Amino acid sequence: MSVEIDPQELGFHRPFTAEVSEVLRIRNPNSHPVAFKVKTTAPKQYCVRPNSGRVEPGKEVEVSVILQAMKQEPPPDTKCRDKFLVQSVPITGDKEFANLASIWDGIEKSSVQEKKIRVIFMPPVGAPAGTSHLETPVKPSAANGTQATPDVAPPAYSSPGDYSTSQTDAKTENEIKPEELPATAGVAAIATTQNSDLSPDELKQQLIQAEKVIAQLKQDQEGLRQRKTAGTDKASSKPAALAQAAPAGTEGVPIKLAAILCFLSFMLAYLFF
Repeated sequence: MSVEIDPQELGFHRPFTAEVSEVLRIRNPNSHPVAFKVKTTAPKQYCVRPNSGRVEPGKEVEVSVILQAMKQEPPPDTKCRDKFLVQSVPITGDKEFANLASIWDGIEKSSVQEKKIRVIFMPPVGAPAGTSHLETPVKPSAANGTQATPDVAPPAYSSPGDYSTSQTDAKTENEIKPEELPATAGVAAIATTQNSDLSPDELKQQLIQAEKVIAQLKQDQEGLRQRKTAGTDKASSKPAALAQAAPAGTEGVPIKLAAILCFLSFMLAYLFF
């Protein structure tokens, strides 16, 4: 009444830092269709497609079992304790056209056939035959010198998820974006340079250039004030509400002008004191 499984053990070949896939064949030698489920003790580590289905009489179904990529390669002497469980139940005539969920609902446990499959970690393909998989040594018991077998509760089986090719490429989101330089970056750079190596003539040339920049900034400021004044005159013809909402002109000394004045003060103090 049960299904036939091939292979009896699932051997996954290293390396395990990438996905490794194996094929599990489920054959139905019975004269009636059979529903099956595939469960494992490590559902987060494996993907199975399909993890449940139906097998017609005399037919077989191939199930793809994928071992998810690990962050680090396990040691060579690691013994895998993962297991798979294949459950199968006959599909009777009254459930011939029912879906798989309704077939498994209310099924008696006595009618469920189970077959266990062990997982083995294998060496890379082409490795020497003597390095198949190393068993972890068992320490002898201190009482009688015999091998001590620890009492470990059997793991619970649960259904793994279906395999999906939704792999996400690792993307570095911590890329540093270049910041925009402030408008006074040039003046600040000049102010922070060491002027001890400059001659008096060169300092005078820089002072002249700074005065030209100040004059240009004053002209720009005057033009800005004139445009604001013209805009205020135009806004006076609008309703009082719009006139009150008109932005007020900025007052105070511009940042560029303040930075240049500081630089000039520094240059004058350097030249004459």
